[in-house]
Amino acid sequence: MAKKSKKTKTAQDKPEVKAAKQSKDAKSSKAPKDAKTKDSKTKVSKSDAGKSKPSSAAEASTVKGAKGATKRSVSGGWSEALLAKPGTDLASIDTRSTPNWEDSKSEGKDELAALADHVSDLQERLYAEATAGGQRSVLLVIQGMDTAGKGGIMRHVIGAMDPQGVAMTAFKAPTAEEKSHPFLWRIRKALPEPGEIGVFDRSHYEDVLIVRVHDLVPRAQWARRYNQINTFERGLVEKGTTVIKVMLHLSADEQRERLAERLDREDKYWKFNPQDVDERQHWDEYREAYQAVIDRCSTDDAPWFVVPADRKWYARLAVMNLVKEHLEKLDLTWPEADFDIEEQKQRLADS
Repeated sequence: MAKKSKKTKTAQDKPEVKAAKQSKDAKSSKAPKDAKTKDSKTKVSKSDAGKSKPSSAAEASTVKGAKGATKRSVSGGWSEALLAKPGTDLASIDTRSTPNWEDSKSEGKDELAALADHVSDLQERLYAEATAGGQRSVLLVIQGMDTAGKGGIMRHVIGAMDPQGVAMTAFKAPTAEEKSHPFLWRIRKALPEPGEIGVFDRSHYEDVLIVRVHDLVPRAQWARRYNQINTFERGLVEKGTTVIKVMLHLSADEQRERLAERLDREDKYWKFNPQDVDERQHWDEYREAYQAVIDRCSTDDAPWFVVPADRKWYARLAVMNLVKEHLEKLDLTWPEADFDIEEQKQRLADS
């Protein structure tokens, strides 16, 4: 990937009590919270991941993976299958389902690995475009309750990309300085530059999720933020940023199992925070807050995609495909040479 210096940014966005909760499970009711994360903009490295069996009964079509492996995927594409359309009810979505995928977990993992090179190539084209003056970028927003799998997305999806072209920001509780500014101030500072794929591990949506659940600001204040967010995101799109917003939709039961694993394994103790259990008591409130976000902020400019997250391998595969489809829609091409190629070849030969 062409060299382009990128300053490391830092930001913090995760209101006091701890990140917002998400989930499905029409039956389960307990309140979790967003995973704890560092508030720093970093570059990423490589990895891969997985898949299972879907619950969508839609007609299937054949899709070719990056390495030629034929896979079964529901017609219409991942974006269509996971799009939060008007009337989307989170309580009605099975968090163990695998929309747009009809093969096994092992095949899903293979497909994820096969997609890595293709997505990396698309990312490099975006990066190269910026060296020739292009202004386009991508912003991937990942929201979900604690243990929903945000870290796995960073390792297995974002990690498959060239770190030079990725700017990742994990938002946590705002600093005193950030609190003295409007809530979008720190978000603007972390936006991707032209040619970059920016990744938000939690985001400005914490300011209508955890803030709402724990009454951290007056209702009238957070209620205004939905429209402010929509206006902000519309502006990003108009300036050339493709916004991909993903809700990792986890059930209360699955979260309990993942938290239990952190208590059972010595190598997972560091991930556990007693506050995670406290947050489970607000499960219903978080679900209502997420539903409001989907209802109010899934727009034509920047729609939400709801990814069932009880199966980690599937969530990773789904997010990778969402990124792939959005990059493909940009119809990226390599910049043409701005010099005489034959002349430069001769100069090189004579040197």
